Amino acid sequence: MSKIKIRELPIPKIIRDILEANGIIELYPPQEQAVRSGLLNGENIVLAIPTAAGKTLAAELAITKRLLEEGGKAIYLTPLKALASEKYEEFKKYENAGLKVTISTGDYDNPEPQLKYYDIIVMTNEKADSILRNKPPWMNEVKVVVADEIHLINDDDRGPTLEVVLAKLLSTNPQSQVIGLSATIMNAEEIAEWLNAKLVKSHWRPVPLRKGVYVNGRIIYDDGSIVEVTKEKMDSYQALTKQTLEDGGQVLIFSNTRNDSRETAFKLIPLTSKHLKADEKRELVKISNEILSSEESTRISEELATCIKSGVAFHHAGLSATHRSIIEKAFKEFKIKVICATPTLAAGVNLPARRVIVKSYYRYDSSTGYQMIPAFEYHQMAGRAGRPKYDEWGDAILIAKNMQEQEFLMENYVRAPPEKIWSRLASESALRSHTLAIIATEYAKSEEEVMEFIRRTFYYKQYGEERQIKNVLRKVVGFLVENDMVRVINENIYPTKLGMRVSQLYIDPLSAVRIINGLRGRNGASELAYIHLICMTPDMQRLHLNRRDRKTLMSKLFEIEGELLINVEDPTDEFEQLTMLQALKTAMMLNDWINEEKEDAIIEKYDVGPGDIYSIALTAQWLMYSATEISKLMGFVNHIQKLTELTSRLEYGCKPELLELISLKGIGRVRARLLYRAGYKTIEDLRKARIEDLKRIPLFGEETIRKIKEQLEERGLR
Repeated sequence: MSKIKIRELPIPKIIRDILEANGIIELYPPQEQAVRSGLLNGENIVLAIPTAAGKTLAAELAITKRLLEEGGKAIYLTPLKALASEKYEEFKKYENAGLKVTISTGDYDNPEPQLKYYDIIVMTNEKADSILRNKPPWMNEVKVVVADEIHLINDDDRGPTLEVVLAKLLSTNPQSQVIGLSATIMNAEEIAEWLNAKLVKSHWRPVPLRKGVYVNGRIIYDDGSIVEVTKEKMDSYQALTKQTLEDGGQVLIFSNTRNDSRETAFKLIPLTSKHLKADEKRELVKISNEILSSEESTRISEELATCIKSGVAFHHAGLSATHRSIIEKAFKEFKIKVICATPTLAAGVNLPARRVIVKSYYRYDSSTGYQMIPAFEYHQMAGRAGRPKYDEWGDAILIAKNMQEQEFLMENYVRAPPEKIWSRLASESALRSHTLAIIATEYAKSEEEVMEFIRRTFYYKQYGEERQIKNVLRKVVGFLVENDMVRVINENIYPTKLGMRVSQLYIDPLSAVRIINGLRGRNGASELAYIHLICMTPDMQRLHLNRRDRKTLMSKLFEIEGELLINVEDPTDEFEQLTMLQALKTAMMLNDWINEEKEDAIIEKYDVGPGDIYSIALTAQWLMYSATEISKLMGFVNHIQKLTELTSRLEYGCKPELLELISLKGIGRVRARLLYRAGYKTIEDLRKARIEDLKRIPLFGEETIRKIKEQLEERGLR
């Protein structure tokens, strides 16, 4: 069968021109299959195909054709902000066809009315859910809904939201086309049935994938072929990396811990540095300097910069988003030769390499210890092997200590299919938030109508256990009634003002209850007490405890229990005690952050990375803002001013006196403190400042000063 050319497709000419200008001349086999299944005729489609096999382009064809021919809007859903940014950049090319493209990933309390002016809206699942809770009229104009990484319905945290968002969109826009994009999974048929979609399932890849196991100096592939790697005495991953670098390829190494990814990168420096040309070294020095200058300098950023100079980097969630982005860009541009990453990279942005090495098939879980990873996770990592247009094949290699383990890995990972995915919606915590949202936005006005909505979910499709879910639902509704978030009158359910606000704030109703109980009847509290209160909510991500922590934190807890806003009567429940101590450790870290403790000191003291600090501070900021809004509604006037101030301080990590300066872009907490010490304490002081005087302050170069002056002019302070 001959390949379908782009110019032969029944799509607007301008879209054909844009695609051909971007080097896309013909369709891949899975894309052809999707077109033959009705992709361009409005049919619902689930594409379950490997990484880099063309999922996104298939969605683009459907979106652009329908929007240009019929008008309306398209929503492209992603699980991660980084992935949303990547897709937004890809979609911007269609602005040449007159389609307005935007991205929405932030503030959950902002319905973003400006979105009505755009045609293609890329957003995270959580942002889409928060916007649906405000029921903007433009949602009725949505003609195409794309759910990227739809297999993440299986994820405990993100799965329920994705499932509910799709159920709501299907309910609101039954005529819209739904396109689910997935990695290869066992039960893709089930997802297709749920969405009333045609399934396009394929194992085709643009770059053939060889999967094998390394043992005793050689790779044994799944087709039985054997390749000798080395007879030198070196670690397995070093031997595999050396072979790929000598062949001109790049390597992705997956480690099971952050620390191991860092140590692996350092051990590879002697290898990678040998394969760098003079011009590559110069480029890497620039990237290394960018790492050091882009943010507050820390031990982690210095270690990362050292590795990058030699062409290798480590990559994990503990790094800041800026640093992860710099690494990813440099790898895509062939400047960095090797990335040593934790598995979070496998589920994130598109970052293929010639060879993928899976160092360990065990993962550490704080509650269960070391566990074998599922086959699905291995396949996600292996799928990153092979760069289209650059590599003739991709290599995915597991490492075994002996032949017995090699056979085990071959059987349980290399040749094993990925597991089935299961809905995670049935948990009480997931249903609590989503049930309130369904009632608050009038998707349902009675318990039976809530149940009717649940029948549209993937959970119901898989289990259909009506009695069990009705029992959980009654418990959830009882909780909402008891805490005055909904009222039941003659079998009808109505949201209260509190219920409406909690739903709009996009927090767990239990978080709201904890906040209300903590603030009610109190005249005020210390900064640490307010932060500890929000750290005790189920929405807060809390720091893990190490062996030394428990004793120190118990002592601290008894020392300050009188000032805390939550009851600390030495809980005997082991889980409650653990939660209390984790909350205290997290609150202490955030308290250091807002009091301008150096990042490096926080990293060392709490065993975190810069990415953890920013991520936890961002969640805390949102919960503190929610506490402020709830206080306004409940009449807790004594708390509002302090909570408002803490909301801003958590965002910027500074003391109160810097908040005015730090509101200017490009002035982080370090630069703001330097300005303050130099006598520039307000925006007005900066307006009067002479450029030559500002240049004398460390970290204030010409570009930074120019941007500051531009902002002052925009504010009308000439």
